[in-house]
Amino acid sequence: MVFEIVKPDEIEKRSMEIITSELNGRTWPEPQFSIVKRCIHTSADFDYADNLVFSEDAARIGVEALRNGAHIVTDTKMAASGINKGRLSAYGGQVHCFISDDDVVAAAKERGCTRATICMEKGAEIAKEHPVIFAIGNAPTALIRLAELIDGGLKPALVIGAPVGFVNVVESKEFLMERDVPFIVPKGRKGGSNIAATICNAMMYFKD
Repeated sequence: MVFEIVKPDEIEKRSMEIITSELNGRTWPEPQFSIVKRCIHTSADFDYADNLVFSEDAARIGVEALRNGAHIVTDTKMAASGINKGRLSAYGGQVHCFISDDDVVAAAKERGCTRATICMEKGAEIAKEHPVIFAIGNAPTALIRLAELIDGGLKPALVIGAPVGFVNVVESKEFLMERDVPFIVPKGRKGGSNIAATICNAMMYFKD
């Protein structure tokens, strides 16, 4: 067996070259193309070339929001850990994940709902003072509650709707996409915390 010898600092570049080649000439306007490629790079799944849905100019809106100090609220510690907090901080933003906060645990138990639901409500409070990108990588209930909050007047800078799984996942994404709000959504069952974080990072790494 013969392995390709690639220097550590060349691995990502080489990976992106392979992805671009295997897309067989398919391209998207930037910064969408960068997001598509990074999602494929993270997952080794070319389905993201077909299932990523962008509302009008959503990728550009997300890039500009981050550059202007937007905060990111996510539903999982995994997504929060995967987001480049140094780059985000340089722009003036912060990552928030409330899933293990005592008040969130208590409120979810009292109301008989998921902690992710309460997390979105806490995120909505941050949105009163800062632009907020909501990056949902696990819980359909987070996306459903977020859509309800949008109906009530919440105006996110962007919603990344990437819950993964089988129960209410497809439906929650469709529910969100009916709202007049910038969104990036991998349609269908696929997604995950890694994809939500990747989309955030792709927008931060994008260079005009």
